[in-house]
Amino acid sequence: MDNTTDSGTTHLRPNATLDVWCELQCPDCHRAQADLRALRERYGDALEIRLRHFPLEKNKHAYAAAQAFEEAYEQGKGQQYAEAVLARTGELGERGEELLVEVARELGLDAEEFSSALIDGRHLLVVDADQAEGKAIGVKGTPTYVIDGQRLDGGKSQDGLRERIEEIADRLLQQ
Repeated sequence: MDNTTDSGTTHLRPNATLDVWCELQCPDCHRAQADLRALRERYGDALEIRLRHFPLEKNKHAYAAAQAFEEAYEQGKGQQYAEAVLARTGELGERGEELLVEVARELGLDAEEFSSALIDGRHLLVVDADQAEGKAIGVKGTPTYVIDGQRLDGGKSQDGLRERIEEIADRLLQQ
């Protein structure tokens, strides 16, 4: 496929996906947000960045936060919700579901629907499916990135990861 317009301008094809296994109570995932923002800015819609859930047992509100993200996503503000909760990981550890609903309210989302979703478990299957897939491909911690079948573990150090993701994305998008 030719990526050139009639004017000779080259455009990137939207055919690359970056899966980010994340946990919304994870300080390392919070630190990774700067890299994700830079990737969104660089690639726009050409690189689809998908948040995948991998709640860790050590963080008791991570599972509820994953379900809350899914509700925010359904209400059209998944990315904003994830960033807002990740900015308050310590507070989430202390306040739990109360904070999750408060963040929804702050973003103008339907807080009552959030409360209902956390009670009725309507998003459990999505969270469980992501976690199972993550385990199947060897995800052990967060953040973990997968692009073009390559798993890149973030954890404590993000050093060099964005550059590696950019190398892979550039190759994929120029095909």
